[in-house]
Amino acid sequence: MIPKNLSTPCYVYDMALLRQTLDAIKSETAGHDNYHVHYAVKANANPEVLRCISAAGFGADCVSGGEIRAALDNGFPAKDIVFAGVGKADWEIELGLEAGIGLFNVESIPELEVINEIAGRMSRRADVCFRINPDVGAHTHANITTGLAENKFGIAMSDMEAVISAARQMDNVRFVGLHFHIGSQILDMEDFVALARRINQLQKQLEDEGITGVRVINVGGGLGIDYNYPDSNPIPKFHSYFQTYAKELQLRLEQELHFELGRAVVGQMGSLLTRVLYIKEGHVKRFAIVDAGFTDLIRPALYGAHHHIEKVEGCGEAQAHTPEEAPTTLLYDVVGPICESSDVFQKDCPLPPLRRGDLLAIRSAGAYGEIMASQYNCRALPGVFTINEE
Repeated sequence: MIPKNLSTPCYVYDMALLRQTLDAIKSETAGHDNYHVHYAVKANANPEVLRCISAAGFGADCVSGGEIRAALDNGFPAKDIVFAGVGKADWEIELGLEAGIGLFNVESIPELEVINEIAGRMSRRADVCFRINPDVGAHTHANITTGLAENKFGIAMSDMEAVISAARQMDNVRFVGLHFHIGSQILDMEDFVALARRINQLQKQLEDEGITGVRVINVGGGLGIDYNYPDSNPIPKFHSYFQTYAKELQLRLEQELHFELGRAVVGQMGSLLTRVLYIKEGHVKRFAIVDAGFTDLIRPALYGAHHHIEKVEGCGEAQAHTPEEAPTTLLYDVVGPICESSDVFQKDCPLPPLRRGDLLAIRSAGAYGEIMASQYNCRALPGVFTINEE
């Protein structure tokens, strides 16, 4: 139940839905003892969310030292933490080595050399996977595609054997596997089919060169959610996702398959609540000016992301409509107070007639919402309210 006097803007997290989502993942992977799911902390690092995910037995995928600390502080075992990222600072590498994290996903030979040097200085050895850029496109927004040759991520396929050979000449790193990630918000399973087939090709290529010892295959994450109909599809298509890899990926008997799911885990459990400040009747547009802005949820401004917006009935402070005012749908540009023209949540959004004080929910905001909030315009960060009702 959402309190009527809730201060906005704020995020509301449905913890029951999060637990249902985690249970769905566990159910779909139950028959595969070699499957290991790591939660991508970058999607949402709220401590209560992290504690729920770690308690369910998942590992953590981290892309910064701060995320490693957050994972450790909220119950993730160090051995189940993998550290990715194209630009690891020395202190972050040192933190990972000191904590004894499970794996480093390495993206270049210079990075490998630095990890080897730091590990030697600390009398440690780092297990490493090499992130290979598979040059596989994904049917998603250009800003969140990561698997093309033109992207900054990963090692070129043509350099794969050379970097493995380099690692095997070093005393303080141990090559254990290959890592891939082609993007996020992917709904077309054929993209994952293409990745699986490319991995099959690369594995055979390595074996033809006499290179063995690939214990880990990490396919990243990328599974999308339904931003248009969050109530109809609250749980992502985990069955199709995991079955795609089970069918298409030719794992060797001794290999582990690692996944790094973020958005698919937490995306649907979160909504950004915001109140209407003003209704502005323009000559061309009707604006619903709300108290949330792109400081609270930047995705629509950053790359035109769509979030379903709805009025939350019974929680508004506005005067109730009189009986003769039968609600009809009107089109609003839902906009925030930030002094930027890009501070728009949705244009021509169909909503019931709105009044000052009405409460709106911007849905499917559990991933890349709170974690990306800023204090631009000297605004306070959004609050967080969790609902634990089953």
